[in-house]
Amino acid sequence: MSSVELLTQENKELQLAVNELRVLNDIATTITSTQPVETIIDEIVRRCIKYLGVEEATISLLERTTGAEEFHTMIRHLDSSAERVPIKLDKRLKGWMIKHRKVLLSNDIQSDERFNYLSKASYSFRSIVCVPLIAKGNLIGYLAVFNKKDERPFSDQDRRLLSIIGSQSAQVIENARLYEEEKALFSLQEEMRMAKDIQLSLLPNHEPQLSGFELSATNIPAKSVGGDYYDFLTLSSQKVGFCIGDITGKGMPAAMLMANLQATLRSQVIIFEDCCNCLKGTNKQLYHSTEITKFATLFYGILDPNNNTLEYANGGHDAPLLFRSGKDEPEFLESTGLLLGIMEEVDYQRASVSLTAGDLVLLFTDGITEAMNAQEEEFGLDRLIRLVSDNRQKPCNEILNTILQAVKDHANTASQSDDITIMAIKKI
Repeated sequence: MSSVELLTQENKELQLAVNELRVLNDIATTITSTQPVETIIDEIVRRCIKYLGVEEATISLLERTTGAEEFHTMIRHLDSSAERVPIKLDKRLKGWMIKHRKVLLSNDIQSDERFNYLSKASYSFRSIVCVPLIAKGNLIGYLAVFNKKDERPFSDQDRRLLSIIGSQSAQVIENARLYEEEKALFSLQEEMRMAKDIQLSLLPNHEPQLSGFELSATNIPAKSVGGDYYDFLTLSSQKVGFCIGDITGKGMPAAMLMANLQATLRSQVIIFEDCCNCLKGTNKQLYHSTEITKFATLFYGILDPNNNTLEYANGGHDAPLLFRSGKDEPEFLESTGLLLGIMEEVDYQRASVSLTAGDLVLLFTDGITEAMNAQEEEFGLDRLIRLVSDNRQKPCNEILNTILQAVKDHANTASQSDDITIMAIKKI
């Protein structure tokens, strides 16, 4: 090769390199990782059409939310002079990209032996360059261009330029996706924080003062918000109503149902003085306002300091424990009717017990008894009974703290799997 020919060749290669740098600089100056993913992809696709002189370009990304490896077309653009139906890659062509993860160039797709399985319906384009989008070693999608507008075949320079664009764009697209996911996560966390604040505001911020009684309660959701519920209600004639409930599920759905249950019960307390009708009305309202798969357990009691009695109705909740003064084994305040939300019409039976000095009533949700350790051993009802028996002389808040610490020690490194709510009432 003569010196003139060599110089010409070097000049041509230099011009190609300059052109590639110009294209990449143009793309780089118009996109940043903080832009929306769709905006970034739109800019890349438009510039591919411009700089490669093609009829159509598209970017598709692999779905992240499904287990299957499926591509989702993000942006597709046709040159304004192209009058054709948008081109869609055959699924097996997409499969080829997943399998080989390398550049696909074909200037006669119908005669290409690699794709002789394609049907006539798939021959909506004559030539293609498709490059994988790979970020940190992972295939995240593909960038494809179809048919040169001047009907010339794609060249090695076209393949090289699109490969460079794809290589540079992949990480920008991935960073933008991660940035959007981070923003979405932050937004969700903020919503959950607000939901937690709202739910905490629905729970009592202090225990009522009732002559002759000591009351204490606490709630620890397994997530930011939960479905356990307790409440204190001021009634007429110096009486105090109290309840504890457990909603199906955890997290936001359970928290929303918990708020519904609280509002419903409070409305029934205004209408009815007795606990049975309160539960009956609450059950009916809950049945009509929730899905059939959603339900709640609820224990509702009324303390009367005038005669030192506890009247209650139990809608399928774990039986509270009544520790009598001077007795080792507790009594169980069993269910007096079905749990709430299953059937429209349910009758609840009234039950009543008299309380004397030293008697202690403990109400709890199954987050206490079913708390597990790493060996999947439950805390259990027997352990709870022994613990309360050994500490029943303490004030109610100290009894609750002792129980919660014991549950925490039992679980050790295992995470809390269910909401925890516990309440103690002592006759003094």
